[in-house]
Amino acid sequence: MNWVPYLLIPFLMSVLITPILKRIAYRLDIYAQMNERTIHTKKIARIGGVAIYVAFIIGMACFVKVDDAMNRILIGATIMFIGGLIDDMMDLKPKYKLAFQCLAAFVLILFGGVTLDALRLPFGISINLGIISLLVTFVWVIGITNAVNLIDGLDGLAGGISVIILIVISTLSVLEGRNDIMMLSLILAGSTLGFLVYNSHPASIFMGDCGALFLGFVISAISLLGFKSSTLITLGLPILLLGIPILDTISAIIRRKLSGKSFSDADKNHLHHVLMRRFGHRNTVLILYAITALFGLIAYLYIMNKVLGLIALVIMAICVELFLEISHMISPQYHPMLSVIDLFRKALKKPSLEAEIEEKLDEKLPEHDI
Repeated sequence: MNWVPYLLIPFLMSVLITPILKRIAYRLDIYAQMNERTIHTKKIARIGGVAIYVAFIIGMACFVKVDDAMNRILIGATIMFIGGLIDDMMDLKPKYKLAFQCLAAFVLILFGGVTLDALRLPFGISINLGIISLLVTFVWVIGITNAVNLIDGLDGLAGGISVIILIVISTLSVLEGRNDIMMLSLILAGSTLGFLVYNSHPASIFMGDCGALFLGFVISAISLLGFKSSTLITLGLPILLLGIPILDTISAIIRRKLSGKSFSDADKNHLHHVLMRRFGHRNTVLILYAITALFGLIAYLYIMNKVLGLIALVIMAICVELFLEISHMISPQYHPMLSVIDLFRKALKKPSLEAEIEEKLDEKLPEHDI
């Protein structure tokens, strides 16, 4: 049970700090803006990420003996946090937000030495990335940071998914003999759990960009630090664990590209929006928690038994593809797998699979208002 303090002390710190932040936000008028895309109907403070950050730093000071790489992670995370906090207070333009993200990534990569040097593939194949490793690592850090920020659209969603990811990473890191990664993951998980006490539906405070960008940055760094020298498929497990935010980000990029919009143009067709129209707020969050946990279970299964893990992964990939096509999350015209299935169903003189599924859902599940 020596892992309990890593989780418990940051949790308690975050629980104590968050109510103080709410009072500060009310006095300084730092609220989440309400518009046609938001789902909250009252003023809610949006600097809860400060509690996560402070509790994490205190936990690190208590338990972790830092080295150069760890110091650079903390410096980069602090830069990311400050950029997010400024945005929460005064709404930075996207180019300035990206500048903070790039600076944080440069600190991590160029000065911290946290890079992806080689791609390790099945059957013992290894590809040395050379100088390209810097670009691959940079894209990974910026991508995951923004992916976590993008899913911060429902009460408790980004924080809860991050906690599940961190718990799974801590478990896998023990199997890999990386106790440093285990401590780092649990400290951040505990800090986030304390904030979730107030952020769960109905939320009384939001983490804001300072919390979401900070979480995304540290998770991206932890995943690289923990698995880059592993005998497992390089980035395979991190990509699997971060399946929900990665899927949502890639879908948003493709969707906005097809519609001629900029990536910075927000919309209400994210994964959580699509599910919420059918299942409601709280149920959608629980569903996405369960899917994230399932991704983590598949990662663990792959370590225990590669064949079963790959089979489970293929099944999950098929289910995800069918969901993207049926939900029209990318575009109503995007349905490659359904087109193939419907060709076979037409040959058997059966209705289309999409129509059959939607008919069954309409019979069993009422639509929810956002």
